Amino acid sequence: MTQMMPDALESRTISIPGDGRRLDVALSEAAGLTRSRVAALMADGNVTVDGKVETKSGAKAKSGQTVILMIPAPKPAVPVAQEIPLTILYQDDDLAVVLKPCGMVVHPAAGNEDGTLVNALLHHLDHLSGIGGELRPGIVHRLDKDTSGLLLVAKNDQSQLALSRQLQERQMEKHYRALVEGNLREDSGRIDQPIARSLSLIHISEPTRP
Repeated sequence: MTQMMPDALESRTISIPGDGRRLDVALSEAAGLTRSRVAALMADGNVTVDGKVETKSGAKAKSGQTVILMIPAPKPAVPVAQEIPLTILYQDDDLAVVLKPCGMVVHPAAGNEDGTLVNALLHHLDHLSGIGGELRPGIVHRLDKDTSGLLLVAKNDQSQLALSRQLQERQMEKHYRALVEGNLREDSGRIDQPIARSLSLIHISEPTRP
């Protein structure tokens, strides 16, 4: 039987055969886990036998015992410093300006646990703000993986709050350059079209008639 317990624990009630085997062996076979994994779970107090915590993996399994195995939900990995080349254009005690190359993800996420800009920042900078969370130290704003460009990095919580506020209040200007295919009829111009993640979010107003 499998059920979800508080704190995102997976709890399994295991049927134990009465053949006198070691408890870790019986749990390994019943739960489909390695013996080393079972032993680690037992050492951390995640196995109970008849309501009592059992930490000894060599304990004998007995028929009729109620054995509950609790498997903690995986915790997100904390990013570590990696010696990744990084161009730092400016830095002082409060912030840094770095060049994010094309192909680099800004912070760790599913499928990109390392090799990110955050991993590089942890190696090159001594201090980073922490209010953005363990996975995003110093990150004020982002660029897509395939976009290169300048990013502001906060070295302390005060600068993180100040920079974030300036971005929200549009006190900073962002300029983008894009490669286009084909021949443009004009040397300069303005593209004014509705952009949104979903068509349901796009509202097109009727043009004003003179």
